[in-house]
Amino acid sequence: MSLIKKLTRILLTNVVVLAGAAGWAWAETRQEITVAYFLEWPLPFQFAKVNGIYEEKLGIKINWRAFDTGTAMSAAMVSGDVQIAISHGLPPFVVAVSAGQDLQIADIAVSYSKNDNCVVKASLEITKDNAKALEGKRVAVPVGTAAHYGFLRQMEHFGVDVSKLRVVDMAPPDAAAAFAQGSLDMACGWGGSLRKMREHGNVLLTGKEKEELGIRAFDVTSVTAAYMAENPEQLARFLRVTADMNERFLKEAKEMIPVIARDAGMSLAAAKETLAAFQFPSIDAQLSKDWFGGGLQAHTKAVAEFFVATGNMPSALSDYAGAINSEPLSAAKQIKTD
Repeated sequence: MSLIKKLTRILLTNVVVLAGAAGWAWAETRQEITVAYFLEWPLPFQFAKVNGIYEEKLGIKINWRAFDTGTAMSAAMVSGDVQIAISHGLPPFVVAVSAGQDLQIADIAVSYSKNDNCVVKASLEITKDNAKALEGKRVAVPVGTAAHYGFLRQMEHFGVDVSKLRVVDMAPPDAAAAFAQGSLDMACGWGGSLRKMREHGNVLLTGKEKEELGIRAFDVTSVTAAYMAENPEQLARFLRVTADMNERFLKEAKEMIPVIARDAGMSLAAAKETLAAFQFPSIDAQLSKDWFGGGLQAHTKAVAEFFVATGNMPSALSDYAGAINSEPLSAAKQIKTD
């Protein structure tokens, strides 16, 4: 049984158990929520997080909880511990929803083809010209994440038989440490972990080359369907603050980056380098055909079908449109900012 199949079974079991419990019941307007995010993954929203702007605009208490992977975010949302996940990877979202977890995409958090990749040990001298030499090697991949999807797509492109690789499920920070110690031949990850990996190896494809193959990398802001249904105005205000920070970052990056870097647990230089490779679609851009207007639905289904075709997920939904909801973002657009 593949690791994603195991994860799918666990998620589906949790969904069934929780659905029969009283865990999903709450007041129409929550007075406290928990929001998931990543360390070493600097985003403009963190300026508002540090300065209490979300709490001010929403009038509630917010608990911020850091995670290592999107699959861990999914599990926390199943348990009811997290209501909103910022920068939830699309692949772990797909795995969770396909397993029956009732989540919704409410926003595109960040697009980042350059900041998600796999790195091969330098001493192996393996490049895109001789990638088949990877067969038999030990590879660390955070299973069920955007990095896993990108890894599978790259291996497919190079004709590498994944069954002949020794794939280890490992969170990027752990993989970066193991890669530096020489116990891995290739490691996949993002953000700060990817930067550390690149100190000891090389990528097979650049971000631009991946995009040319249709390997997109972006994260979403996901929410539990129950939270979205019960607290639509609160969610719209949350998304409005996030959008305002993205817009503000375009004009005030110099002021914001030091705050973001500290909150992300990064040096100023590392945060600048990472942010330089990020794109933050505006609300108008997200509501266009490229995203919520059709492109997001099509790409989500393509990711699901790829996981099924490669034997990494048992089945896909016939349509993922039901897990993508633009109403909160449309409502956020109508909210006047100060």
